[in-house]
Amino acid sequence: MMADLAAARSNMVESQVRPSDVTDIRIHDAMRVIPREDFVPAGKRYLAYADVPVEYAPGRALLKPRDVAKLLQMAKPVTGEKALAIAAPYAAAVLEDMGVVVERLDDGDLTAVPGANYDLIVVEGAVTRAPEAWLKALAPGGRLAVVEREGPVGKAALYIRADDEIGRRTVFDATPPLLGGFEAQHGFAF
Repeated sequence: MMADLAAARSNMVESQVRPSDVTDIRIHDAMRVIPREDFVPAGKRYLAYADVPVEYAPGRALLKPRDVAKLLQMAKPVTGEKALAIAAPYAAAVLEDMGVVVERLDDGDLTAVPGANYDLIVVEGAVTRAPEAWLKALAPGGRLAVVEREGPVGKAALYIRADDEIGRRTVFDATPPLLGGFEAQHGFAF
């Protein structure tokens, strides 16, 4: 079984990550050794390396391997940086393997950021729009990597904090499920 899972990890990198223009070898190396199946319930382990998001708790899902790899590459993590992983247990493990110091925010109010001056914030799930609390927690030069989604297809957005403003650009399409509590609020407008 262990050999099968190691082969599945390698196959995931070769068939889903590398062909998706993820060229950061550090991401490949981390994804080849981190047991993704450890982040999902036992009954869903068979999905750990599939090209699908995998729910691990109500309102929480691991991104597709391709999406988490592209999100991390977009964020350009640097060894020794301070990062916050929001509902992102697998992304946190990949970052830690890359030498990034990671704090995790997995439960409760995901906008209640436990600190400030993060070099990197990564979110493993979609939101309609990045909350202001996440943007305020970035250090100068800090990056927020998140998928924003209101319809069927979302856009991976990279926010970068400059001294007095925050820039935003979209990088790739993705379709992860919305994080619980971050669904679009619908109502009437006159």
